[in-house]
Amino acid sequence: MINQFRKLSPINLLLLLVYTFFMRMAIFYEIPAQLNFDFLEPFARLLINIDLDNAFNPSTNIFIAAVLVFIQALIFNRIVNNHNLLAKPSFLPGLMFVTGTSLFMPFMILSPALICNFLLIWIIDKFLKLGKSANSITTVFDIGMIIAVGTLIYFPFMAMLLMIFLALLLFRSFNWREWLAGLIGFITVFFFLAVFYYWNDNLSSFYQIWKPLGNKFPSVFKINYNDYLVLIPVAIIIILASLQLRENFFRSFISTRKSFQLLFFMFIVSAVSFYLKPDFRTWHFLLCVPPGSVLLAYYFSNAKKRWFYETLFLLFVLSVQYFLFV
Repeated sequence: MINQFRKLSPINLLLLLVYTFFMRMAIFYEIPAQLNFDFLEPFARLLINIDLDNAFNPSTNIFIAAVLVFIQALIFNRIVNNHNLLAKPSFLPGLMFVTGTSLFMPFMILSPALICNFLLIWIIDKFLKLGKSANSITTVFDIGMIIAVGTLIYFPFMAMLLMIFLALLLFRSFNWREWLAGLIGFITVFFFLAVFYYWNDNLSSFYQIWKPLGNKFPSVFKINYNDYLVLIPVAIIIILASLQLRENFFRSFISTRKSFQLLFFMFIVSAVSFYLKPDFRTWHFLLCVPPGSVLLAYYFSNAKKRWFYETLFLLFVLSVQYFLFV
C-alpha cells in the first residue's frame, strides 16, 4: 500500500477516499446514540449565532466528519508536495493524515478542532512561504487574523500565536514590523468582537474570555494508559523517522530543515495548548495531526526495505482497528 501511495497517481484519490471510510468502520459499526457539535466558543455566539449542537443525527455527523478529513488530506497533501518537504511528490502525506485522524473514536466526529485543522493547514502553508517572500508583513498579518478566527471556534487555537514568533525566528531576519503585524492581525478580530460586546452592553463578559490564560499548567494527569496503547506504533515510526531525518538533516536544503523544525515546534505547541481549555476533550489532539503526519510521511517516503515498511504500516493500521473495536 505504501508503494502505491508513493506515486502521484490519480487512482490514489479513489483509494484514499476508500481508505478514509475503511478507517472509520468501527464508529460506523457502533454509532453513538447522540453526538453534539459545538461549532463556536460560547463567547463568539453573541457575534455569530449559529446553533449546530443538534443539527445532525449521529450518522450524518460521522459521515460529514469523514468527508471533511478527506478534503483536508487532499489540501494538506498538495501543500506538503508544493513545498518539497519529502523526497518526491506523493500521496503519503494525505495517507498519514487520514491515518492520524483515525487513531481514536473522538477524532472521527465533528468537533471544533476538526474545523480548526482547515485553518491550521492554511497557516502551515503561509508559514512555509515566509522564507520565500521579500516582504512578509501582509502574510504575518493574515496569519494573525486566521488564528483569531480559529480562537473564536476553539479557544486553545490561540496558542498558535506563539508559532508566529517561532516562524519569524526560523525564516526571517529580525524586523519589528513583522513581529507586530501578527499581533495586530489577531487583535483586529477581537477588537471588533469587543465593540460588539460594548454595543450589547456586555463588555464585562468580554473580559471573562481571557480567564483561561491564567490557568496553571496541570501537574497531575489522570490517564487510562490502555486507551493510548495505539500510540505505540506511532511512537516507533516517529523514532525511525527522527533517526532518518537526523541522518539526512545536513544533506537537505536549509529551507527544508527549517520547515521540519517549525513543524516539530507546532506539534509541541498544539499538544500542550490543551491547558487553555479546562474541559478539553480527546479530539483536541487532532491539532497535532498535520505536523505529525509530515514526519510519518517522511519515514515512509525515504524507507528502503519494502518488506519492512509495508509490514510496519500494515501492523500500524491493524493495531488502530483492533483498539477501535476493542
